[in-house]
Amino acid sequence: MFKYSPTPRPFWALLLAVLITGCSTYPDITDNTPELVPAFSRTGSSQLPDQWWRAFNDPELNGLVARALDGNLGLQASYQRLLQARAAADQQAAGLFPSLDANLGTERRESESTGTDRFSAGLSASYEVDLWGRVQALSEAEDLRALASEADYQAAAISLSGEIASNWFELVEQQAQRALAEQQLLVNQNLLTVIEASFSAGQAGAADVLRQRQLVASSEEQLTNLAGDIAVLENQLAVLLGEAPTRVSLPDKEALPELPPLPDTGVPGELVQRRPDVRQAWRLVQAADRELAAAISNRFPRLSLEASVSDEATNASELFDDWLVTLAGNLLLPVIDGGERRAAVTSAEAGLRERVHEYREAVLVAIQEVEDALARERQQQQRLASLERQTDLARASYRQLRRRYMNGAVSYTDVLSALKDQQDLQRTQLTARQQLLNYRVALYRALAGRIDRLTPDSSTPTNRSEKDQA
Repeated sequence: MFKYSPTPRPFWALLLAVLITGCSTYPDITDNTPELVPAFSRTGSSQLPDQWWRAFNDPELNGLVARALDGNLGLQASYQRLLQARAAADQQAAGLFPSLDANLGTERRESESTGTDRFSAGLSASYEVDLWGRVQALSEAEDLRALASEADYQAAAISLSGEIASNWFELVEQQAQRALAEQQLLVNQNLLTVIEASFSAGQAGAADVLRQRQLVASSEEQLTNLAGDIAVLENQLAVLLGEAPTRVSLPDKEALPELPPLPDTGVPGELVQRRPDVRQAWRLVQAADRELAAAISNRFPRLSLEASVSDEATNASELFDDWLVTLAGNLLLPVIDGGERRAAVTSAEAGLRERVHEYREAVLVAIQEVEDALARERQQQQRLASLERQTDLARASYRQLRRRYMNGAVSYTDVLSALKDQQDLQRTQLTARQQLLNYRVALYRALAGRIDRLTPDSSTPTNRSEKDQA
């Protein structure tokens, strides 16, 4: 036998009055992208691959970046944050569906004369009718935050690949500097031998010998300093790879790669859509908009429905013979809350404006980074050309002054100064080439978009992807 507990008629009258009130309207997000220039100051013709580091055609660099994307601990932590964001979105989305709970219990009641067993069983369900879209808005906000977290993960991967490339080129440059220092040490030692022989023959002064010995000692010190710098760079790379320093094997390379052709920079509008950090900022704007919609909806009545089926019996075999069915509807009408809900709307509006400003700034910074990299690369190329001319002149000057010194026409001070200038310029030229490569790395990072190899495993529970949302 079923017992039915009807909902009072006044409730349905009140519900009808609420439903005919109409739906609330949510503010839409207008296009808040700053006004953009039609094109960047420079552009090339080569296409930039998603795995931008491959443009350098450096197999050692390709291998290091692959190892870092798999082993870097910071990137792995970022991926776990992405999974947390997706789980939070799934948790919030559960509010769109009814919840159902089952219970089964038994108790023993003792008296002076006898004891009684009571058995109970039941099902209870509850559901909030999303009259104004509050629950849907909260779910969409969490979903958008999960997409922002995915974009943040992609941005972290691009940043990591850039750090690997910059550290690798600096390490190669230091190894090339070591090879150059060894060559310069050999030149200085050979010249010392010549000067000592001239001194023995009475054709050179003791001061000339001392000055050359000091230059040899300076070259030896240079090698010592380079060894320490190389060790530090190797330790930094090891940590970026997710491995302990001194336990990682790194390639030994002394030749920097050639600068690739300038890539097609596209237009700023495409950059805004491609850059993961800008996409992240835009997803957070959209999430803040949905949170504002939820805060507005929270000021309107809220309807929840509950249903339960239960029974109690002294015998387990009679437990399902006499069910009690209860249906209930609850309408929560905000009346006086001291301005709490109004303050929540004000806070959400300010939060949305904050996210809009952050998004606009992210767009401007993205364009600035491209223009900065282009300007620095152009200036560095001009500097390298000047250094090459200076090195050629210094080499010719040294050869001429040495020849005149051997003929007794000039002092050794002039020869020593020319030799130092030549060797300093050779070292500076190597550093300038490495800086030029790093400026190109900065340009690639500024232009980079999604790295497809980072797409999480399909077995991982996911919400809508960035491509689905685009």
